[in-house]
Amino acid sequence: MKIISYNVNGIRAAIAKGFLEWLQQSDPDVICLQEIKAMHDQIPLSEFEKAGYLYHYWFPAQKKGYSGVAILSKIKPNNVVFGTGIEHMDFEGRNLRVDFDAFSIMSLYLPSGTNLARLDHKFMYMDDFQNYVMNLKQEIPNLIICGDYNICHQAIDIHDPIRNAKVSGFLPEERSWLDIFIKSGFVDSFRHFNKDPHQYTWWSYRAGARANNKGWRIDYILVSKTIENRLQRAVILPDAKHSDHCPVMIAIE
Repeated sequence: MKIISYNVNGIRAAIAKGFLEWLQQSDPDVICLQEIKAMHDQIPLSEFEKAGYLYHYWFPAQKKGYSGVAILSKIKPNNVVFGTGIEHMDFEGRNLRVDFDAFSIMSLYLPSGTNLARLDHKFMYMDDFQNYVMNLKQEIPNLIICGDYNICHQAIDIHDPIRNAKVSGFLPEERSWLDIFIKSGFVDSFRHFNKDPHQYTWWSYRAGARANNKGWRIDYILVSKTIENRLQRAVILPDAKHSDHCPVMIAIE
């Protein structure tokens, strides 16, 4: 099974940049989207069905043009869960899960800490999400959590770790949380296969950051250690340019 995670920074804008054509060429079995920034009636649902994704689930934020996640699948899931049941998380449309026989796949869009108020909200979200996942693992041990975590884990995951040491997304507290979260029973699928530096998934639109590869790796597919031995491949797909992020992909048995 091929699984892709992609923060599209607006599904309508991505479609205008050729996203649907790219999706058909990439041909994942499941794709998790973040930051769709659209309500159901603003999304050309039939176009996704024409592309082969008969099973598509959208969880927009209540605020128009903001946040939101989706999962598109060629395989019918056994169950679909919209949100976490935690109001401040679900209000912004940040979590969606589909359950299959062998594992469950989640699309996650963790908040960014753009200012002090949002940073406090981000930390609250991180703590609540960790508790939610720890409880969920009692019921569903085989989890694949795809998404934009808005955190660089280690210095290797950011182009300038020294200058960004006090910037949200690379704060010691954020990095420590992600480290603890991964060590609670997950595998960073990309780093499982690739230890090289200069591998990023997000670039600022400013100052030619993407052309100069001055980026951040903040998009992950974390896989439960219980199914680590099924991982066959994990890559970043920087040639996809429908967003300020690029997709990440795994192949799993």
